[in-house]
Amino acid sequence: MQSRWDEDFFESFEETPLLVAILTYLGYGLLVVIGQIRDLMRAYGIEKDKSCTEPKLEGFVPLFLSWESFYTRNLYRRARDCWNRPISSCAGGRIDVMERVSPDYGWNFQLTGKKLNVMNFGSYNYLGFAENSGPCCDQVQAVTEKYGVGVCASRQEMGYMDIHRELDLLVAEFLGVEAAITVPMGFATNSMNMPALVSKGSLILSDELNHASLVLGSRLSGALIRTYKHNDMDDLEMKLRDAVCNGQPRTHRPWKKILIVVEGVYSMEGSIIRLPDVLRLKKKYKAYVYLDEAHSIGAMGPHGRGVVDYFGLDPRDIDIMMGTFTKSFGSAGGYIGGSKSLINHLRTQAHSFIYSTSMSPPVAQQVISVMKVIMGKDGTNQGMKHIRQLAWNTRYFRKRLQDRGYIIYGNKDSPVVPLLLYMPSKVAMFSRETLKRGMATVVVGFPATPLIETRARFCLSAAHTKEMLDEALKIIDDVGDLLRLRYSSLKPPDFSEKDIQLIE
Repeated sequence: MQSRWDEDFFESFEETPLLVAILTYLGYGLLVVIGQIRDLMRAYGIEKDKSCTEPKLEGFVPLFLSWESFYTRNLYRRARDCWNRPISSCAGGRIDVMERVSPDYGWNFQLTGKKLNVMNFGSYNYLGFAENSGPCCDQVQAVTEKYGVGVCASRQEMGYMDIHRELDLLVAEFLGVEAAITVPMGFATNSMNMPALVSKGSLILSDELNHASLVLGSRLSGALIRTYKHNDMDDLEMKLRDAVCNGQPRTHRPWKKILIVVEGVYSMEGSIIRLPDVLRLKKKYKAYVYLDEAHSIGAMGPHGRGVVDYFGLDPRDIDIMMGTFTKSFGSAGGYIGGSKSLINHLRTQAHSFIYSTSMSPPVAQQVISVMKVIMGKDGTNQGMKHIRQLAWNTRYFRKRLQDRGYIIYGNKDSPVVPLLLYMPSKVAMFSRETLKRGMATVVVGFPATPLIETRARFCLSAAHTKEMLDEALKIIDDVGDLLRLRYSSLKPPDFSEKDIQLIE
């Protein structure tokens, strides 16, 4: 079993070329020097200071971090038009971007009144269910008319409706676990539930690339946190062995619990967790596994049930299964699935369940409608069609980008496709030039990524047709030639979309 999945498991993380790394550091260094000069000019009144700076109060320490303020003012501001773009349509295969201009180089923006209809390669609409028409939308509209939009109470007060019970039972059935609970916010599903699972005297072994919500939840728990190298099972086993043999610091008492925290698909790297290896180590060292499937539920596996489905594993081997409805389901909120005893404990102890207002009924209905389509409970094969289309699009798009000589991170089956840009000037230029040619993309730089690993991140969707993918590849080629982005020196990988049978 292990040899079969391992032989088909392909991920690529090509090292940054040395010359590119040097030029990237020089680029950031130049921006910092210019920023320092301009700050000096503002301090002496030579240049007008348009930023909202913190007043210097005698006897008070600065409230804001000076480097973050400096970075925002002098580096981020120069390319601020590449982020926070206002959208005036649903997050489908194409979106309407509201055009805006800046009369003062990024300090302020004004809308022109013009809308740009462009291809959407930035939203997490993996299965293409973010729609404003169709049967799912009709069912949501009916629920809105019946229940309204707001619940105005927590579940433990007057906010528990029959639609919430239906959603909980359906999620448990979909995941293949005994029970599940749902909460109205995806981020809070991690940050507010983890403190109810581990506490002081427990150990969390966290992948170094885990999401901010997992990091925050781990810190709020009071448990000791140790990170291990991303997807490095040798490093994870070494830390597990040390934890079991030596116990807690100073006292050497056994840990109350050891919790391994991982994600299904890492949204910035396009990487997939080596889950079979993680479960092997969990069983060997008697630890627990917390699996965050925010970007993999719906988007991975032959039945759309995440990385557990992708590897053909038993969901009962995962102690805590977490995921969100904000991506593949085109809705909002999140879930935790597991044993009945786990879910009953969270119902009485988790802050996200006790203190937050219950999920909006239309939001819950969107999840129910989409989940039934994926499971085939609507009597059609539309769910399987969307799942296969996304898998085909992922392989097709990734393969052709790597064949063209771009450095692409991640797994061959990950719908998150990072393309490395490196230099700060190329980050802004790539975003502007692709938008100008009819393609909306997300670019990511420091501090969200390491300094020399800035990138464009494409999110594929079942809503993308082959014609759209080909047009996107042509745009990337045009901009890639303009900015000279073909950095890869590796041989193109040997995988293909031909293994995936599409449904007409």
